[in-house]
Amino acid sequence: MPFFGDLMKMIGQQGPVAWDAASQLAITIATEGEFEPNVDPLERIRLEQLGRVAELQVTSLTGLDTLVAGRSVEIVPVTRTMWVVDTIEAWKPLFSNLATALGSPHAGGATPDAGPLTPASPDPEAWLGELLQALNPMLLGMTAGSMVGHLARRSFGVYDLPIPRKASHEVQVVPAGIDAFAAEWSIDADDLRLWVLLHELTHHAVLNVPHVRTRLEGLLASYAAGFRADPSAFTSRLGDLDPAQLQGGFDMAELFGDPEMLLGAVQSPEQRDLIPQIEATVAVVVGYVDHVMDHIGANLISSYGMVTEAMRRRRVEASEADRFVERLLGLHLTQDRYDRAASFVDGVVERAGFGALERLWADERDLPTPAEVDAPGLWLARIDLPDD
Repeated sequence: MPFFGDLMKMIGQQGPVAWDAASQLAITIATEGEFEPNVDPLERIRLEQLGRVAELQVTSLTGLDTLVAGRSVEIVPVTRTMWVVDTIEAWKPLFSNLATALGSPHAGGATPDAGPLTPASPDPEAWLGELLQALNPMLLGMTAGSMVGHLARRSFGVYDLPIPRKASHEVQVVPAGIDAFAAEWSIDADDLRLWVLLHELTHHAVLNVPHVRTRLEGLLASYAAGFRADPSAFTSRLGDLDPAQLQGGFDMAELFGDPEMLLGAVQSPEQRDLIPQIEATVAVVVGYVDHVMDHIGANLISSYGMVTEAMRRRRVEASEADRFVERLLGLHLTQDRYDRAASFVDGVVERAGFGALERLWADERDLPTPAEVDAPGLWLARIDLPDD
């Protein structure tokens, strides 16, 4: 059909991912289709003041540098729309890797001279595979847009997930998300603002350590590039559905809530091999951030215990829309993962003191292996730090 050919041409003009469609969908979800006012100037001033307090505390305790290219960190309050635009831009390399893995025609993975799509093919599964490949740019755009849009509805800053951003002296926070959560949980708004700023600035300091950034960026990029296209996964999932479910108000978000369904992508053995390394690196980051925050926050924030309890419930009770990014990037941030991270950091501190954690940021070779995350004593022995 000429219409189908024209549609493919339009989709193809945007490269491996339909970025315009991704941005438009994400903004619509993030704002619920309504006008979003600019951040109040008074809110900016308040966050800047609290940011200076948080930065001083973080640098004093950790000794980590928050400067980027010689510039002091700057707290930048943004709307959800601005958060969406910057996040899509930051995560473009990850989605481009995914496009390559799934054989997007614009990412170097297409079969050359595949010929026109024809439903008359004797192999319906092969035809469906060609169709999914042709539609991959739009499907990836919809995936990225839906994922980022839902994340924007609940994000407080850029490090709700421990994914490095492009090195910058700016740290974004989302006042609309902070205010909504404070009202929902009856939390003092300034206490929550300071908690969020401590969280963001500690992550900013850790994830800008060069070898930590390099390790985590490399692992996440490799995971995104490790998916394998398998159209049979798509048809199999469809074939398992009871038609009565679809007619009875079946939750489409559940149907399309994972890469296998939406993109015909299946986890490869290479990805399964990467997961322990990803989880070990993430455990170091989140365990250290939580420990630093507990040390600072208890003395700085009057309702720190209540705020922390609410926030830690929130991060492990994420919706399936939020979990999509974790499945897509191998970031399975469940409660047992956070408990594992806390056990590693607490074990190091109990044996060798808080100062021993500084070795994490000295050299890439000092980052713990998956086995050492489960046995802090092994890590201390390898880096030649004795137990007390």
